[in-house]
Amino acid sequence: MNLSDLSHCLQELCPGLVYGDNKVCCNTQQLRTLKKNIDLSHCLQELCPGLVYGDNKVCCNTQQLRTLKKNMQVPLQYLSRCPACFFNFMTLFCELTCSPRQSDFVSATNFSTFDKNTTNVDKVSYYISQTFANAMYNACSDVQAPSTNLKALSLLCGRDASECTPNNWIQYMFDINNGQVPFAIDPDFSDVPIAGMTPMSNVTFNCTQSLDDGSGPCSCQDCSEACGPTPVAPPVLPTWTILGLDAMTVIMWCSYVAFLILFFGVMLGAWCYRRRMVTSEYGPILDSNQPQSINSDGDATCCETLGERFENCLRVLFSSWGSLCVRHPLTVILTSVVLVLICSAGLSYMSITTNPVELWSSPSSRARQEKDYFDQHFGPFFRTEQLIITTPLNASGVFSPTSGPDIHFSSILNISLLHQVLDLQTEIAKLTAEYKGETVTFKDICISPLAPYNDNCTILSLLNYYQNSHEVLDHEDVVFYVNSDYHTHFLYCVSSPTALDDTSKSHDPCMGTFGGPVFPWLALGGYEGTAYNNATALVITFPVHNYLNDTDKLGKALAWESVFVNFVKNYDNPNLTIAFSSERSIEDEIDRESNSDITTIVISYVIMFVYISLALGHINSFWTLLVDSKISLGIAGILIVLSSVACSLGIFSYIGIPLTLIVIEVIPFLVLAVGVDNIFIIVQTYQRDERMPEEELHQQIGRILGEVAPSMFLSSFSETVAFFLGALSSMPAVRTFSLFAGLAVFIDFLLQITCFVSLLGLDIRRQEANRPDILCCVKLSDGQQEKSEGCLFRFFKKIYAPFILKGWVRPLVVAVFVGMLSFSIAVVNKVEIGLDQRLAMPDDSYVLDYFGNLSEYLHTGPPVYFVVEDGHDYKAPEGQNAVCGGVGCNSNSLVQQIYTASLLNNYSKISNVPSSWLDDYFDWVKPQSSCCRYYNSTGAFCNASVVDKTCVPCRPMTPSGKQRPNGTEFMRFLPMFLSDNPNIKCGKGGHAAYSTAVDLKENNTDVGATYFMSYHTILKTSSDFIDALKMARELTDNITQAIGPHNKTYSVFPYSIFYVFYEQYLTIVYDTAFNLGVSLAAIFVVSTVLLGFELWSAILVSFTIAMILVNMFGVMWLWDISLNAVSLVNLVMCCGISVEFCSHIVRAFSVSTRSSRVERAEEALAHMGSSVFSGITLTKFGGILILALSKSQIFQIFYFRMYLSIVLLGAAHGLIFLPVLLSYAGPSVNKAKVVAAHNRFVGTDREQLVY
Repeated sequence: MNLSDLSHCLQELCPGLVYGDNKVCCNTQQLRTLKKNIDLSHCLQELCPGLVYGDNKVCCNTQQLRTLKKNMQVPLQYLSRCPACFFNFMTLFCELTCSPRQSDFVSATNFSTFDKNTTNVDKVSYYISQTFANAMYNACSDVQAPSTNLKALSLLCGRDASECTPNNWIQYMFDINNGQVPFAIDPDFSDVPIAGMTPMSNVTFNCTQSLDDGSGPCSCQDCSEACGPTPVAPPVLPTWTILGLDAMTVIMWCSYVAFLILFFGVMLGAWCYRRRMVTSEYGPILDSNQPQSINSDGDATCCETLGERFENCLRVLFSSWGSLCVRHPLTVILTSVVLVLICSAGLSYMSITTNPVELWSSPSSRARQEKDYFDQHFGPFFRTEQLIITTPLNASGVFSPTSGPDIHFSSILNISLLHQVLDLQTEIAKLTAEYKGETVTFKDICISPLAPYNDNCTILSLLNYYQNSHEVLDHEDVVFYVNSDYHTHFLYCVSSPTALDDTSKSHDPCMGTFGGPVFPWLALGGYEGTAYNNATALVITFPVHNYLNDTDKLGKALAWESVFVNFVKNYDNPNLTIAFSSERSIEDEIDRESNSDITTIVISYVIMFVYISLALGHINSFWTLLVDSKISLGIAGILIVLSSVACSLGIFSYIGIPLTLIVIEVIPFLVLAVGVDNIFIIVQTYQRDERMPEEELHQQIGRILGEVAPSMFLSSFSETVAFFLGALSSMPAVRTFSLFAGLAVFIDFLLQITCFVSLLGLDIRRQEANRPDILCCVKLSDGQQEKSEGCLFRFFKKIYAPFILKGWVRPLVVAVFVGMLSFSIAVVNKVEIGLDQRLAMPDDSYVLDYFGNLSEYLHTGPPVYFVVEDGHDYKAPEGQNAVCGGVGCNSNSLVQQIYTASLLNNYSKISNVPSSWLDDYFDWVKPQSSCCRYYNSTGAFCNASVVDKTCVPCRPMTPSGKQRPNGTEFMRFLPMFLSDNPNIKCGKGGHAAYSTAVDLKENNTDVGATYFMSYHTILKTSSDFIDALKMARELTDNITQAIGPHNKTYSVFPYSIFYVFYEQYLTIVYDTAFNLGVSLAAIFVVSTVLLGFELWSAILVSFTIAMILVNMFGVMWLWDISLNAVSLVNLVMCCGISVEFCSHIVRAFSVSTRSSRVERAEEALAHMGSSVFSGITLTKFGGILILALSKSQIFQIFYFRMYLSIVLLGAAHGLIFLPVLLSYAGPSVNKAKVVAAHNRFVGTDREQLVY
C-alpha cells in the first residue's frame, strides 16, 4: 500500500469515526467532486464553508461530514455564541477531515496489520501552526456558558479555563485517553516547516471581526477585546483626615479646647467682675417684701401671665380630681379594674409575630414588594439544610497523574473519609418524619428539577460527582499504573461540572443524579483560587421546597427539618467534624433563647419589684416599721404598671395588630421606669408634706396631686406623643413598639392619677389608724406618729445638691459633660451599622459553629436573581437585544451590564456572569444544533436523544433560519426549550436550569416575568451584605434605564433572600435621625405648652435629652453596639426615659421662687432629684445588672449594655449636668407664678415653695 497516497487523502481521520476496536482501515480513494454530490456540498457549506476550493475537491465523503456534525454538537452549543471562535474551531477539524492538502500537515506514524490486505493507522501527527492555535484559543478564551456561570473552555478543555492554554486544549481534544477520538492524534505546534511537513495555518478570525457569511463580531461578554477598556471601579473615597488624623476627631478636639478657653475665660471675667462690684450670684433679694427675683424687674409679661393661668388650671383640675379619687376610692378602683379587665381581654386575640420578614421589613418597602413579586411569579426561595464537614485527621495524600507533576489532595478528600461522608449523606436522605399521622420522606419535600422524568432529589454535594454511589467512588482503571480513579474524576469534574462523560474507561458523568451540575465552589470550602484539591471542607446542601400559602406542605417540611436537626445533633463520628444548619434553625434557636432568658428576665423584674415595695415606704422608727411600710402599696403600683401594659397589648390585639418579642421584652421595662418614677414622686411628696390646719386627707392629697400631676402629665404626655409619632417609622418593629409603648405610658398615667391615688388614700388611712402593712385588719396600739425626712432626701438636700452646685464644681461638670458630648459627636459616624446574626443565637447554640464555618470556608455568596418584570417584549429583536449577551446584543444589555459588573466583583459584589435563558435558548434553537426538533406528524417536541426519522429540525438551514426566532416562532419553540432535559447530545436543554426562570402566560403565547441568576461574592459582615444590596440596586437601576421601558410600567430589580433583612440598613441613618428628631420635636412642643409656655425651659429639656442621645452613640461605639432596628428601638425608648430624668427637674426649677438660679436649681435637685434617683436609677440598676447573666448575646449587648448606658447617662445628665446648666442658663423666674404662689400661701408658715 502506498502510504504517501494514504497521507495525501486521509479521509478516515475524522475523530467521529469510532469503530469497535478504535482502529480505522486506511486505503486510497479518489477525490470527490462537489458538483456531483449535492448532499456533500450542503454538508460542507454548513460545517466547513472555508474549504470551498477552486476545483471543488475535498478528501471526505458525506457520511464523514455527518459524523463530524454529530460529534461537534456539544462544542457548537457552547462555542457558536462567538462566530469567529466557532469558525476557527471548525477549521481545525475540517482541515483534518476534508482538506485536499492533508499530505502537507498530516502524517501517519504508527500502523498495525488488520488483515492480509489492510493496514490500520494507530497514530498520526497533525502539524498545526502555533499562530493558528493561539488565534483559535484567543477567539474562544472568553466565550461563556450561560447556564453554568462558567467559561466554555472549562467544559471543553478538561481543566479549569484559567489553566487552559492553546496547546493543552488541542492536546486534550486529540488525546486517545479521553475516549473521543478513534486513534491517537499527536498535535505538533510550529510556525516553521518540520521534517518536510508544512503546519496547517489557515486564515483565522479575531473575535472582534465579522465573518464572510455576514455573522457579526462576538459580544463583549464572549470577547473581552470587544469591550473596550477594562472597567475600573470608582476610587474608594479616602477617609476625611486633617494632618493625617481623623477629621471629626480633630474638629471636635479643637472645638472642645476652644469652648474650654471661652467658657473659663467668661467664668474668670464674671468672677473678677463680681469681686470688683462686691456682688454675688448668691446675693439676697434686694427687697425681701417683694415676691420677685433679682433676675427680673417689672411686671409679668403676657406670656408669663398666660403660663401661670395654664399652670393654675392644671393645678385646680388635678387637685379636684385627686380629692374626688380619695373620697370615692372603691368606685374609682372598681371602675379601673373593670376597664383594665375589658382592655386586657383583648389578649385572647393576641398573636405574636416571630417571622423575621414581618419583623424587619415593611409590607410597603421595596424589598418586601420585590420579594412578594418573586414569590408570586417564581415561587418562594427554597429552604436550605446544609452541612459543613471537616476532619481532625491528617489523611492528606499525593496523586501522581499519568502526566504532569504530583497533585496534593487534602485530608477531607481521602477516599475513606469520602465513603464515610457518603454514608452520612445517604442516611440523611433516608430520614423520615411524622406529620399529622403521615410519613414524610426527603423525596416528598426535596427539589427535583427534572421531575417527572427524573425524580432524584437535588443534593449539592461532591459525592454527586460519583453519582452518590460507593461503587462509582471506587472505580479504577489500573494497568501498570493508575490511569483513572476517584482523583482523576474529581479533577475532571471540578473543571467540567456539566460533563456527561469524564472520558475515562468507566465513562462516569459529572452531572449530579438530579440532572444538574454541582459547581465546586458550592460543594467545597477552605481552598485558595481554584485549587479545589486543597479544599479542607465539604459542603453538602439539601434544598427543600418552600411553600407560600400551603401550611400542610410547609408543616411537612418543618417536621422533616426537625428530624434532620436531631439526627445531625446526635450523629457521632470521630473522623468528621460537622457544623450544620436548617432553614428552621435560626427561628428555633431564637425561641429557645427567649425561653432560656425567661428566668433571667423574671429575676430582673423580681429584684425591681422587691426594691420598689421596700423603698416606697418611709420608716420613721423601728417601732413603726410595720405601719410605715408600704409593701402593699408598692405591689399595687407595680400591678398598675403591668395593667397598663396588658391594656395596651389587649387594645391593639382587638384591632388585630400582632405583638413582637421586642414589645414583650422592652415595653414592661420602659413603663416600669416611667410608672415607678411617678409613683415615687407622688408618695415621697406626700411623705415630705405637712397637712395644713383644718385640711382633710382628701384635700391634702388633692393639693399634692395638683402640684405634682402637671409634672407627671408633662413627662407622660411628652413620651406618649413622641412614641406615637415614632410610629411613623417604616420599620415594623419600631412602629409596633412605638404604638404599644405610647398607649401603655398614657394608660399608666391615667391609672396612676386615678386608681393609685385612691389606693394611696386608703393606705394613708391605714397608716393613720396605726394598722400594719399587709395585715391591715390588725389594729396596733396607738403611738405617737412622727414625720421625718428620708435619708435619701436629706442626702440630696444637705449634701449632694449643695456640693454639685458649688462655685468650683459647676465649671468642672460643664467641662466634663461637654467633653463627653464632643467625643460622642466625633465617633457618631463610626458606629457600625447592621446586626451580626450570630448575636441572635444563644451562647451554646450549634448554629454559632455553623456561622463560624460559613465565614471560614464559604467560597461563594448567596444567589442573586435579576428579575425583569412582566411587560418586556422578548419576541421583538429590539427587546431581545436589550437583554441578551450574545452576538448582536446591545453593549449595555442586561446580561452585558451584569457581566461588566462581575469584572469588578470587589466593588459590585457580583461574582459571576449571569445564567441567561435567552442566550441559551438562541443556541438551542439554531438549525445547526440537534437540540430543537419536533415530530413532523404531530408537531410535538422531539428530544435530541430520540432516534426517529420523523423528527425534523425546528428551523431550516437557510439564512433566515439561522437568525434568531421572532414573533410567534419565538413562542412556538420556547416551551419546548423549557421542557427539554439536558443530555449527552444536547447540553443546552433548559428544563433543569430555567424551568422556573421564565413565567409563561396566556397559554404559552407570551413571556411574562423572567429572571437571570448570578451569585454575590463572599459576604461575611453586615457591611458586606449592605454593600451587595446597594450595588445590586444601583446596577438594576442602570439596566432599567438602558432597556428603555418608555412609559411602560415594568422595571428590572435584584432579589436575594437576605435583601428583606438588610434593606433597613440602607435607610437606618435616616430612620434614626427621623425617629429621634420627631421625638425630640414632640417633647419640645409638649414641654413648651405644659411648662406654661416657657420656651427656654423646653429648649433646655430638649437639649439635655439630645445630649443623652448623642452620648448614647458614643457608648455604642465604645461598647461595640451596632446601629440596627433593635438598638433604634432602645434609642427611642431612651428618648422617653430621658424625659423622666429631665422634665421633673426643669419643671421644679421653673416653679421655684428662690432668689437666684443656683438656689432654684438646688431646690429642684433636692426635692425632685431624690425621687428621680430612687424611682428610676436605683429601680433599674439592680434589674439591669441581672441581664448581664443572660445566655443570649443579644440580651447582653442590646439590653444589658444599652439599658445600663441609658440609665447611667440619663441619671448623670438629669442629676448632675442639668442642675448645673439651669444654674447658669435656666429661665428667669416667672413673675406671675411668684405672685400667685405668694398669694396662695400668704398668712401661712409654709415656705414659698410650690410643694
